[in-house]
Amino acid sequence: MAQIDIYYEGNLSTRAVFPDTGEEIFTDAPKDNQGEGKRFSPTDLVGVALGSCVLTLMGIMAKKLGVDISGTKASVSKEMAAAPVRRIASIAVVVTSPHRFSDEITEKLEKAGHFCPVHHSLHPDIAQSFTFKWGVS
Repeated sequence: MAQIDIYYEGNLSTRAVFPDTGEEIFTDAPKDNQGEGKRFSPTDLVGVALGSCVLTLMGIMAKKLGVDISGTKASVSKEMAAAPVRRIASIAVVVTSPHRFSDEITEKLEKAGHFCPVHHSLHPDIAQSFTFKWGVS
C-alpha cells in the first residue's frame, strides 16, 4: 500500500507529496465552495483520476495488441450536487482518439477502459458515462 502525505497549506489549499520522487500536487477549494479556485479541487482530482485511469488501461491493452494510441485524450466533465450533502453527482468521460482501428481492436480498447479500477471504486450514486470517438483530432 502506498502512503502519500498531504499537508494543509492554509487558505483552503493542500499539498500532496509522492513518496518515491517528491513530486507534488496542490489543490484549492473551488470558487463555489469558499475557495479561490486557482488549482484543481479535490473533487476535480477524482475526475482526473478516472480519466487518467481509463487512458492507462486502454494504453495497457494497446500495448498488448501492438497498436499505438498516442494522442488519445480524455475530457472529463464533473457535476456537483448540493443536497442532501455536497458531493460529486456525475462524471462524464469523453475519449477522443485520432486513430482508427478495426472493430475488434476498438472493442477491446473500449472494454479495457471500462475495467478502470477508479471507475469500479466510485460510489454507485455517482453517475458515470463514457463516450469513445475514434478518428477524430
